[in-house]
This record gives sequence, structure tokens and C-alpha cells, in this order.
Amino acid sequence: MTNIQAPKIPEGDKVDFDDIHRKRQEKDQSELQALIEAHFIQRKKEEEELIALVNRIEKRRTERADQHRIRAEKEKERQARLAEEKERKEQEEQRKKQDEDAKKKKALTNMTHQYGGLQQRTDGRKGGKKQTEREKKKKILADRRKPLTIDHLNEDKLREKANELWQWMMELEAERFDLAEKLKRQKYDITQLLVRVQDQQSAKGRGKGKMGGRLR
Repeated sequence: MTNIQAPKIPEGDKVDFDDIHRKRQEKDQSELQALIEAHFIQRKKEEEELIALVNRIEKRRTERADQHRIRAEKEKERQARLAEEKERKEQEEQRKKQDEDAKKKKALTNMTHQYGGLQQRTDGRKGGKKQTEREKKKKILADRRKPLTIDHLNEDKLREKANELWQWMMELEAERFDLAEKLKRQKYDITQLLVRVQDQQSAKGRGKGKMGGRLR
């Protein structure tokens, strides 16, 4: 610890303690004032730095909010485009499906009309038969006629219906062919029978002629 020495007082001079005390107070007050000013300067600087920091934070928060808003708007637009594209594709697929269903229904209707025409032609070839037999066969064909109700069918059911009608058409065609062959055989048998009858009649006529010649 440094030893504090009392100030030397010149010999013969009168010491003014009040002046010394006053000067010391002035010095202390000056130092205190300097400290206070330095403190306020530092505090002002810190406040300015704090304000600048707050401003930077607020600016950064605003920028992040703007970025988030922009990203949200872009995402919303993207989702809207995706939804619109999805809806467009679904409508296009639905339209194609409806077109395909309409084509299939039209094809099935045409097939049904063809079956009806085939049946009418078959009935027409039977016009030479007895009325009771014709009515009987008409009834059989009417009983075998399959109702065509396809408005409520989906694509898989339409395929099944088309296959079913195709098989039915093949069966009808096979029966028609069998009937045609049977009719050919009947016509052939009738023709052969007529030939035999004519031959027999001719033979009898020739025999009678010979007998008449002998009697003369």
C-alpha cells in the first residue's frame, strides 16, 4: 500500500484549508460529471445499438413473413393448377368412357338387330310349313330371345354381355346352318324320290305297250 504523505506547507505561508477543500470538491465534482457524461454516452450508444438490433430483427421478421406469404401463394397456385389438371383429366377420361360405352351399346344394339333379321329370315324360309309348326317354333325362338338391358351396365358387364350375345349368335348361326343342311338333304331326298317314281311310271308304261303289241 502506498504511503500517503501530507503536502508540504511552505514555511512562513498561511495554509488556507477552505481553499484546498473547495478545490478538492471541484475536482471530485468534475470527475463525477465526466463519469456521468461517459455513462450517458455509453448508454445512448447501447440504446442506439439496441434500437438498430430491434430494427434488424423486425426487418428480418418482415422479410421472412413476406417470403412465407410468397411461398404460400405459389403453393396455392400450384395446388390449384394440379387440381385443375386432375379435374381436366378426369373429365377427359369420363368423356372417353362415355364415348366407349356409347359405341359398345350401339354395337350391341346393331348385333341385336342383326339377330332379329336373322330370325326373321329363318322364319320366312319356314313359310311353306304348317301354321301350327311355325307358331310353335316362333314361340320357342321368342322364349330363347334374350332381353337387351344395358343402360345400367358398366364396362366389365358390357364385355360379359357382348360375349354372351356373341356366343348366342354363334349358336343361332350353327342352328341356321344345321337347318339349311337338313333342308338340302330333304330337298335331295324328295328329288330322288320323284325320280324313282317317274322311273317306275315310265317302266310301267313301257310294259303296257309291249303287252298291247302282242294282243294285236
